[in-house]
Amino acid sequence: MEPRKLIKIMGLAEKLKNVPRHSYTTTGRVESVAEHCWRLCLMSYFVRDEFPEADMEKVMLMCLVHDFGEAFTGDIPAFEKTSDHEKTEAAVINDWLNTLPHTYRKELRDLFDEMEQRTTVEAKLFKALDNMEALIQHNEADIDTWLPLEYDLQLTYGVSNSEFSEYTKALRKQVSDDSVAKIKAHNEKL
Repeated sequence: MEPRKLIKIMGLAEKLKNVPRHSYTTTGRVESVAEHCWRLCLMSYFVRDEFPEADMEKVMLMCLVHDFGEAFTGDIPAFEKTSDHEKTEAAVINDWLNTLPHTYRKELRDLFDEMEQRTTVEAKLFKALDNMEALIQHNEADIDTWLPLEYDLQLTYGVSNSEFSEYTKALRKQVSDDSVAKIKAHNEKL
């Protein structure tokens, strides 16, 4: 890739360091989209033994780029995101992909299509982990940062996306159990 083009892409990726998510860290600081993507990628690395049939390099790439559209649109929490938001994000991703050299454009367009269709083990795994990373982050944050609707979301969000494998079902159950324990401990303090 031509150096100026690479620097331009890195500049766009840098924006994700500054796009806040609807999540807090354990220190009470708002998490960035880039932090979410990084930890999701790390998470996928550590489950690779559970999915020997999966192309984990592809899963990790999905984890790295899945929220790239938010460099243009900002983050919209899942509980506020509409189909119009999704269409806008897809359009800006498509516009951005059109600026890339052919080989990268094709590979990433195919990857975004695969993530959207969610028919491959890689896309299913990516989506399940994406949902669960957000839930784990909420469990790690102070419960005072939760919105009232998140008490239910912690137990329902991403359940259907985790149903495709025994491992992701077990992981989702553990995340739910942790949420229930956190909520119970909070309620006992009240």
